[in-house]
Amino acid sequence: MVKERLLKRFNDEIQKLERELKHELPKEIQRARELGDLSENAEYQAAKERQRLVQARVSMLQQRASQISLMKLDKLPRDRAAFGSTLELRESGKGTVTYQLVMPEDAKPDKGWISTSSPIGRGLVGKVAGDEITVTTPGGTRTFEVLKLRTVHDG
Repeated sequence: MVKERLLKRFNDEIQKLERELKHELPKEIQRARELGDLSENAEYQAAKERQRLVQARVSMLQQRASQISLMKLDKLPRDRAAFGSTLELRESGKGTVTYQLVMPEDAKPDKGWISTSSPIGRGLVGKVAGDEITVTTPGGTRTFEVLKLRTVHDG
């Protein structure tokens, strides 16, 4: 199910980042310290900055995993597009495209994963096969027809 896949992906990334925090970054920081004056030590500053970024990412992922574990996916509609749905669309004048509606931090438009809070994602939420939508995006107005809809309940 979508919830379990998301939680696994978040937990895998958390484990990888925590390994970096506990093992790799301390070694980098120690090596950089050995180079001398910390106030002008670019390697030390870079390692400390990476440490701050990794800590922030771990914290965000833990919070997100907690939120997802509380989600009640059974409450999502079974007949309309919502989080986790995959939609096959025909874009006016461009052919077909497939999008999956995901959380903002999971969005990867090049893979067809679009956020439910993006202009296209917001336009697709609540739609069914046969619906037509027109969406204003930063790149201009786009028109789509929903050809197929598969919700999280469809597997």
